[in-house]
Amino acid sequence: MEHVLLTALGVGGATLVGALLGFVFKKISHTFSDIVLGFAAGVMLCAAVVGLILPALGDGKGLSLLSVVGGIFAGAVCLNLIDRLVPHLHSMAGKESESHPESSRRIDKVFLFVLAIAIHNLPEGIAAGVGFATGDVSGAFSVALGIALQNIPEGMVIIGPMLAAGVSRKKTLLVAAGTGVIEVLGTFIGYFAARHSAAVLPFALAFAGGTMLYVISDEMIPETHAHGHERGATYALLVGFCLMLAMDALIG
Repeated sequence: MEHVLLTALGVGGATLVGALLGFVFKKISHTFSDIVLGFAAGVMLCAAVVGLILPALGDGKGLSLLSVVGGIFAGAVCLNLIDRLVPHLHSMAGKESESHPESSRRIDKVFLFVLAIAIHNLPEGIAAGVGFATGDVSGAFSVALGIALQNIPEGMVIIGPMLAAGVSRKKTLLVAAGTGVIEVLGTFIGYFAARHSAAVLPFALAFAGGTMLYVISDEMIPETHAHGHERGATYALLVGFCLMLAMDALIG
């Protein structure tokens, strides 16, 4: 349980760390952002496959395979529905908000953007928590590390638009911390749900893996390939993937 608590605080705290960095580096180059996000995508990709989906497979036959495939698609569809219910992160973070000079409308759009991030954080927190239900601590930590690495640039992204909209630094920090709290809650939800229902554990692991694969494909990779730095981002993804693969092999 101590591991779960530390992971929940670490995953949620990564957003706060990113927010604090956002105050220091208000304008981050696309090159740096794309490389870091590409690396995080590689870590998450390895964690999703090695830390969640493969352990969920079991013997890989019959109902086990169907449960895993169903869980992967269920996780992806869940986030797809979330994307349809809340504004897409890329459109909310773009220049669209700059076309409305009215302060109140800008603040409304910025908080809608932050709300979208917070809602996306819940299934990511669940993914971090579910991993610990298997008893494979090293695999669970790899999943949590991948999510935490992704949360740092995400936390940095929150700061700029809020400050530009006239939100005070204190409120900006509190809002950023709030998005991290959502992820902490998700971690505990995922852990207890999978821990107390062993029958659904393979499905839960696959569901968590599916949410991570969806985030990587729908959010992270397109973002890293949108500013002309796709080659560097691709190699950063490979480095992140191989680093996590090596850590899993050495620790496991």
